[in-house]
Amino acid sequence: MFNLFGKKKAAAQPEANAEDAQVQAFAQQFEPEEFTILAVTGANGFGGGKAGDDKLWTASIELTAWMEENGGEVHHQSARLVTLADDTLLEYLRTRVPKDFILKIKVRQARAGSRFQLIGLPEPGFDPDLKTILDEQKKPVSHYIEALGTFTLNRTVNWFEANVDWLGAEIALNFDQEEDMAGCAQTAKALMADQAGWDGRIRTYAAQQLLELANDWAQDGAQEDEEPQAVTQEQFVERMDLESIQVSEDGGFTFWFNDGDLFWGHAIRVSGDLTNGPTEAQMEG
Repeated sequence: MFNLFGKKKAAAQPEANAEDAQVQAFAQQFEPEEFTILAVTGANGFGGGKAGDDKLWTASIELTAWMEENGGEVHHQSARLVTLADDTLLEYLRTRVPKDFILKIKVRQARAGSRFQLIGLPEPGFDPDLKTILDEQKKPVSHYIEALGTFTLNRTVNWFEANVDWLGAEIALNFDQEEDMAGCAQTAKALMADQAGWDGRIRTYAAQQLLELANDWAQDGAQEDEEPQAVTQEQFVERMDLESIQVSEDGGFTFWFNDGDLFWGHAIRVSGDLTNGPTEAQMEG
């Protein structure tokens, strides 16, 4: 860990031992040699996660290209810059290390996979070849699809998205960057050609699957001196507010709805495909 924030308060021995074990296990995944690289960061900043009984966050950020500080080959393959972090360090990395930027960083390379362990703190860096790569990756990418409109790449989630009219309301229509565009367009056009039919079918299925759960939530949320306000299937359908549809090349789709406070602000997700119709409905978030 970095000595960034002054002397820490002594941790309880079991917790300190757990942290030490996590740090040692993490370090063993990387070669001992330290060296400095210049790297281009991706469209998202640092994020962090914990697994199981981990005491420290595993923080990481995407690197879209990198090269050793003293020059040489530019590596274009995507990699991850990773480190273990406590709450303070994770917040520092999230707020102080930019996305779409060139960093100078001391690292250790992973024994397997495309990862680097961060050693010390990142600094701003520069190289003309990396600057060219950075400028190119920041350029907008869009495609026009007849009858649907212009889809623009959202690099933070790696999907193409467009705003379309669905039964008089504007919603987002999107598909994954890795999917075949022509196949996704075919799926989208099939849905758009029968908006009323698909809309009714999707909503009815969601209400059939989730109505009992919604009324359980209503009962749990009722005040002691109030009767829980049960929701009918028709009311459930009316309160669902469609926000986006994601399509795939094989005819699959996912409809995302605002729940209209049926689940206290959680989303409703309904998935299926053109052949079988809706096959799954879940409360999400």
